Amino acid sequence: MKIKSNLTFFLLIFMYNSHSQNKLPFFEIPEAPKEISSSSVTARMIQGVGFRYYWATESLTEKDLLYRPSIDAQSSYETLEHIYSLSLTINNAASSTPNIRPIKEVPKDFVSLRKETLTQLKLASDKFLLAKPDDLEKMKVVFQRKSNQSSFPVWNLINGPISDAIYHTGQIISFRRTSGNPVPKGVNVFLGVKN
Repeated sequence: MKIKSNLTFFLLIFMYNSHSQNKLPFFEIPEAPKEISSSSVTARMIQGVGFRYYWATESLTEKDLLYRPSIDAQSSYETLEHIYSLSLTINNAASSTPNIRPIKEVPKDFVSLRKETLTQLKLASDKFLLAKPDDLEKMKVVFQRKSNQSSFPVWNLINGPISDAIYHTGQIISFRRTSGNPVPKGVNVFLGVKN
């Protein structure tokens, strides 16, 4: 199976470069903003997604990536591709950039997929941290399929893509436990650190 041989190759690269993975965003949750506002709370929610995703995807094996709970379910890798699309939507909302559907290109390997997902979440959290409360009223979640475009208030981001990313990250954690590779010990989602 081509995907299996590609995953093996890219997992080897991932393990070889694992020391550089600590440079990825959300190894820890950044220091909390000084002020509580709609934009800082949104940014913090995105940072929470990033931290959970970082540790849910740390040290995944080929067995983990190929795992699917049933024949009709998505594999862990396919779920990670979906989380990537959610990270794009989250980042695009901060600048009201249309989300073109279907997505034209998804990173082709696990290392790139993980890095790009974390990067999109970091870019989004940074944009929301810089936003003023008035800015949020202007932000839109925009979807475009061919010439059809639909637009939603930025608040749909919270009950939509942000919540969906948390949900699917939880699936990855459950799937990797089932395939025998639980999340590394010491990850504290309440404090946003790994002890």
